[in-house]
Amino acid sequence: MQSTRIDKLLNFLESDPNDPFVLYALATEYNSSNDIEKAFDYYLKLVEAHPDYVGTYYHLGKLYEKTAQKDLALDIYQKGMVAARGKRDMHAFSELQGAYNSAAGLDYEDD
Repeated sequence: MQSTRIDKLLNFLESDPNDPFVLYALATEYNSSNDIEKAFDYYLKLVEAHPDYVGTYYHLGKLYEKTAQKDLALDIYQKGMVAARGKRDMHAFSELQGAYNSAAGLDYEDD
């Protein structure tokens, strides 16, 4: 089933190679199927070509965390917060800030 979705998305990408939604969907599908290299490729293309596509930053940061690249995760969360603030997307900003705080060990929950 997943390869069918990926195949369909790749066909959509042929029609419009710069469609941010298709790039995001492909990154997400590859991430879900544990094809980390391809997931990184598509998330990084999004960050480069569509820096205002705010949803990318959270998932790319989580992928960096998953692959033990904490410093890169922190950096991408910060960039995402800047992008979210620029779009006035305070919900995304809050999620990115929470992810940043968690990755940085700044959780303030009481035990």
